[in-house]
Amino acid sequence: MPGRSFPPVLGRALGALAIAFGLTCAALAQQPLKIGFGMSLTGPLAGNGKAALIAMEIWRDDVNAKGGILGRNVEFVYYDDQTSPATVPGIYTKLLDVDKVDLVVSGYGTNVIAPAMPIMMQRNLTFMTLFGLNVNSKFKYDRYFQIMPAGPDPAIGWSQGFFEVAMSLNPKPRTVAIVGADAEYPAMALEGARAHIKRLGLKVVYDKTYPPNTVDYSPIVRAIQATNPEIVFVASYPPDSAGIVRAANEVGLKTRIFGGGLVGPQFAALKTQLGPLLNGVVNYEFYAPDLGKKFPFLDQFLAKYQARAAKEGVDPLGFYLPPYAYAMMQVLEQAIKATGGLDQAKLAEHIHESEFDTFVGKVRFAANGEWASSRVMMTQYSGISGNDVEQFKKPGHITVLYPSEYKTGSVKAPYHENRK
Repeated sequence: MPGRSFPPVLGRALGALAIAFGLTCAALAQQPLKIGFGMSLTGPLAGNGKAALIAMEIWRDDVNAKGGILGRNVEFVYYDDQTSPATVPGIYTKLLDVDKVDLVVSGYGTNVIAPAMPIMMQRNLTFMTLFGLNVNSKFKYDRYFQIMPAGPDPAIGWSQGFFEVAMSLNPKPRTVAIVGADAEYPAMALEGARAHIKRLGLKVVYDKTYPPNTVDYSPIVRAIQATNPEIVFVASYPPDSAGIVRAANEVGLKTRIFGGGLVGPQFAALKTQLGPLLNGVVNYEFYAPDLGKKFPFLDQFLAKYQARAAKEGVDPLGFYLPPYAYAMMQVLEQAIKATGGLDQAKLAEHIHESEFDTFVGKVRFAANGEWASSRVMMTQYSGISGNDVEQFKKPGHITVLYPSEYKTGSVKAPYHENRK
């Protein structure tokens, strides 16, 4: 009240409390903003996980160079999930209960996102995730958000382009074989493929999974060949992607179109390992050098990423996962700044309602936390000779077949006549 005074002792006490409160707030502002996560640094997806980590560290360094977020420098606390779903619950429990992180994000991939979801839901946490396919279809969690351009129905959007391209062949194909590993991502991808098959009235002549630890893929490809399919859709992780492509070449797989959901050929390691064995394969990508002018927002990021990746021996291209890992953190950063804090409910509400500017373009989320629109490209590899990485930095080896706004050429079929 105006003109009100306090006794000297009380006044001094209130003054001391105000100073202490101010010092506490200042000290809190100076404490790092800790973001925790698991990441595949060993195991089958280690190469991808290390590339994602570099991208996230570039974001952290960029943010801290500008003064941090809300006056606090960003600090990462992370552990190797070994590409094993079994390690994930323990990692996130430790991050939250022992390390006392302020926020958590996911590691890379469906198989390590799904086992983290029960913890996120129990604790009502906003969860930004990286490249999980249709994870939230099981959980229906309203604070889940996904960075991957597969659209609001990702299982469908993931293979949409593959089947659109297949049905553009003349005459239209009638038979299809689908195969994938017995794991989380392939299961989701095959589920979407079956929906397209039903919609298109195709006849399924082969529909099986194989153990994730499979080593010899020739028997699988021979079994597929025995059914004489016109379309072969594969959902696989990098080790089996390499094995299946090799087996298709060794066995001499004869089909009109082959590929679709192979994870791995998007990275330099598998591109250079397989080299000309990729010719003729139709598979998803999120970027092709032929589209450089349509993705100008990537230039700034790739300049930083490629320089660092070359030193650390990680994927030297950075076209696929790294820009999206950076974008995941950009969304989180913008949400924190817009809401002025770390309140989980406010962060989730803002992310649902807003559009975000990122290095992979403008991002808006659907009600289920997936991208509001799909941008999965279906491409075909061709003209690859030798195993050098430089050829993949140049136009001419990855033809974009779908969607129409990015199309740079038409599919070459049948597959077995375009392997060389």
